[in-house]
Amino acid sequence: MALINKIREKSGWAVGAIAIGLGVFVVGGDLLGPNSRLLGNDANTVGEIAGEEIEFQEFDQVLQQVKADYENRTGRAANEGELAMLREQAWNQLIFKIALQKEYDRLGIAVTEEELADMVQGNNIHPAVQQAFTNPQTGEFDRNQVVQYLQNLDQMGPEARPMWVNFEQSIYADRMQSKYMNLLTKTVYITDTEAKNYYQAQNASASIKALFVPFVSVSDSAVQVTDAQLQDYFDRNKELYKVDEGRSMEFVTIPVNASPEDSSYINQELGTLSQQFAAATNDSAFVNANSDVPFDGTYRNPGQLPEPLRNQLPLEEGKVYGPYSENSTKALFKVTDVREADASAVRASHILIRPENDTPEAKAAAQAKAQDVLAQIRNGADFAQMAAQYGTDGTASTGGDLGWFPQGQMVSEFDEAVFNYSGIGLLPNLVETEYGYHIVKVTAPKSNQEYQIAGVQRAIEPSETTRDAAYAVADELSGTSESAEELRENVAQNPSLVKEEATAIGKNNIVVNNLNNARELVRWAYAKDTDVGDVSPVFEIEDQFVVATLTNKREKGYAKLEDVREELTAAVRNELKAQQIIAKLEGQQGTLDEIAASYGPDATVRTADNVTFASAAIPGLGVEPMAVGKAFGLKPGARTAPFEGQSGVLMVELTQMNPAPEINDFSNVKEQMRGTRTNSVQSNAFEAIREKADVKDNRVRFF
Repeated sequence: MALINKIREKSGWAVGAIAIGLGVFVVGGDLLGPNSRLLGNDANTVGEIAGEEIEFQEFDQVLQQVKADYENRTGRAANEGELAMLREQAWNQLIFKIALQKEYDRLGIAVTEEELADMVQGNNIHPAVQQAFTNPQTGEFDRNQVVQYLQNLDQMGPEARPMWVNFEQSIYADRMQSKYMNLLTKTVYITDTEAKNYYQAQNASASIKALFVPFVSVSDSAVQVTDAQLQDYFDRNKELYKVDEGRSMEFVTIPVNASPEDSSYINQELGTLSQQFAAATNDSAFVNANSDVPFDGTYRNPGQLPEPLRNQLPLEEGKVYGPYSENSTKALFKVTDVREADASAVRASHILIRPENDTPEAKAAAQAKAQDVLAQIRNGADFAQMAAQYGTDGTASTGGDLGWFPQGQMVSEFDEAVFNYSGIGLLPNLVETEYGYHIVKVTAPKSNQEYQIAGVQRAIEPSETTRDAAYAVADELSGTSESAEELRENVAQNPSLVKEEATAIGKNNIVVNNLNNARELVRWAYAKDTDVGDVSPVFEIEDQFVVATLTNKREKGYAKLEDVREELTAAVRNELKAQQIIAKLEGQQGTLDEIAASYGPDATVRTADNVTFASAAIPGLGVEPMAVGKAFGLKPGARTAPFEGQSGVLMVELTQMNPAPEINDFSNVKEQMRGTRTNSVQSNAFEAIREKADVKDNRVRFF
């Protein structure tokens, strides 16, 4: 059985490696049958990969295996968030299986039966097999365990052989992927010139002066952006505006919160339970029968008690306290036992005055300051306010409160002073510790008692009446809004409703803005019969009802100009501002400082040292790759004409070039470049194959 568990674990490891190799894309949601109103028909196609249609049954078979592997490893059922992750892993496995297999076939990559046997019980054991069949006594791989396991497969139960087949398929797929990756990485070659240029870019540095005029120095009203200019910029930079399929919507949430009547009902119920609780002879059974939180029987010192009970100290055994409200919970507490603890506990506050350093003068100054603060408190100053003003540790923001703490927890000098003090109040003298000088106030007397508390705790939850009332609001909003315009009008007429916007919602998204588990809402937005302007039915998402309207459909490809108009307008506006600034700078003579002075207060001159070609950044100006590139193309003393940068117009002057130290051996540089390029080759290859596969993902119809 232990070996079966190991096989489960290693099979999941191989599957996970494949999923990681493909990368993490978008995630899915809940299963929806083919007869759903969202589908509109009985289509059974989940998607298409490299021209092959993926039927639901094929996808579900992979999903169930991935899900079983995960649950076997974790020992529990997957929750909704984990199911979304597992669906994505299953989809990626299908991409791997289909799209990559076509590449394997084209390149002649294969794993033979003999090679597979060699990985399991031959001379080149796969790492997953080694880990699964390690002898616990020796810590070494035991080939005999493999042989014995395979011979006894049929005696291990009905799940053993399918599990082994899946495990073999996993290591088979891993070996195929390794071969393909090795083939790609062997193509990586770094020339001497590349290594030298890379080394120079990293280690040569320049000192520069840069005249800078920011775009914001020209007001937006000074430039007029036309539609023709927007179109021209879009055409010139089209690749920057590639988008995936997306939806935009406006939505309204109607929260389902407990009403005052719901809270009153809980109070009445706890009032009745209070009398029964006081008379109960089996407190643990009473709690377990009437509380949302089971009885635990832990003994607590005063500092570990709920705050309402700490305010009632000392507590009486057998007495019921409450009900108390905290957050969205109401509670009754009964003291079931009181006993003497091994150590006392106390509550105190302090104001710590730290010396600036360890010199005698600094310590004397800190002590004098602490004495002055102590005197002010004695004369009536508020301790908490003085702590906030003078405290030098994390308790200053809470009025110096240290809470309850047991004897022995604090440093010895502080501990001794507090626990030797009787009663409550301000300690008469400063307490000196290694941290500085403390002004101390005991806020609750020390106690060596521990209490066993039985608590009946009830969450204040909305009743069905409250839930129905919230639903009625949402249902009316949905039912009386036949278009986006009508929804907006209805929302405007109800000041308690707030409309939100969500854009670029992916087809496999689970979250929409702050709405978690909003998969049903996303599926509605992507349904074939949902058009822009449609208003949704009421969706119940966690503790709220949601009504939405679809405001935009975005298809995969290049963005529509209207969808990116605001972004385009800002870019074109900067281009036009740059033209104005450049026209004013061109032809001016003198040094950069003189040109800046002539231009006006908006022009500044910055100096920067140790600028490297690889960094593409100028200290004080930020990332300016064009400016850095131009600087490294100059000779010392030369400067550029004005040009458009990332956030303004620049003129760059090279004041000094510091060549990289000479080296004769570039082997280490080559290895560094090879490692970086190898990782890039692998990730780029997967992305290229995925792109070439022309994946059509229609899982939104089912999940």
